[in-house]
Amino acid sequence: MKLTTPSSPYGIHRVIEPQGVLPQGAWKIDNTMEITDNEILIDVSALNIDAASFTQIKQEANGDEAKVAEIVKGIVEKRGKHHNPVTGSGGMLIGTILEIGSALADKIDLKVGDKIATLVSLSLTPLRIDEIVKIHMQKDQVDIKGKAILFETGLYAKLPEDIDEKMALAILDVAGAPAQTARLVKEGDTVVVIGGGGKSGTLCVYEAKKRAGKNGCVIGVSPFEKDCQRMKDLGWADHTLQVDATNALALMEAVSNVTNGAMADLVINCVNIQNTEMGSILSTKQHGKIYFFSMATSFTAAALGAEGVGKDVEMIVGNGYATGHAEHSLALLRESETLRKLFTELYV
Repeated sequence: MKLTTPSSPYGIHRVIEPQGVLPQGAWKIDNTMEITDNEILIDVSALNIDAASFTQIKQEANGDEAKVAEIVKGIVEKRGKHHNPVTGSGGMLIGTILEIGSALADKIDLKVGDKIATLVSLSLTPLRIDEIVKIHMQKDQVDIKGKAILFETGLYAKLPEDIDEKMALAILDVAGAPAQTARLVKEGDTVVVIGGGGKSGTLCVYEAKKRAGKNGCVIGVSPFEKDCQRMKDLGWADHTLQVDATNALALMEAVSNVTNGAMADLVINCVNIQNTEMGSILSTKQHGKIYFFSMATSFTAAALGAEGVGKDVEMIVGNGYATGHAEHSLALLRESETLRKLFTELYV
């Protein structure tokens, strides 16, 4: 398909259907890999699929790796982007710059040959998969041969030379979580991290412990024994609760027990499954805050659920972008040898 409409910095010229929306909200976008003067062409080597999306895909595929590959490729073929129609989420990618549009060439700090990670969602990124090379079932990552387009307003980070590419990909995909945690946690706060044993949750537990200080309390939550043991071994959580967050009353009681009924000043929700909104709400004290980083969150359920139980809490949408979030997250790996060793074991 030949692009005929004037190019937009937001990529609106790539929207096929429905017209009048931006690329993220579109059902289908044009993934023709012929760039306009304000686009960047990327040779893609790997995708990091959003955790909620990858969990759903694995469930649909019944854990079959070949079926996972078929579903991932099918989404891109149908929509021109990796935009999971069930979860509504995408992920991000790493690759090498192949071409820069003439209108951008002298305006950005990129050149052909640079390796980058995109910091905008795959749910809005024109993508073409030529071949799926390998599925990493436990890492939410897919090695591919393919191409992608970055729009003029698209965020990116150059891959650092001192950090492995796959580890950088994993960290940058969730960079907004620890950056927002740093903003939200105050000295002395009680912080609950739901999904504290996962990728984003581990970063949030580490950041929360730094910010809350010796007078604060960080509580990590996971239904899995191995995740709880990892949190205990790392030592950043003051309490580790093995509780299923979809059981709202069980989570509320567990948090109440370790806080003497005071509950949390801040709850950070990092899980990749549905129906954890009420557990988050009931674990938060009146006038506390909840940061829903999880893309599995139903904000309708959260808003109406809080109203239904009379909880006056501030609920924050988990914006994946925060100023300086990429640099912030990579710096955590450099400052903590323990954190870096863990992510090396998990993602390299």
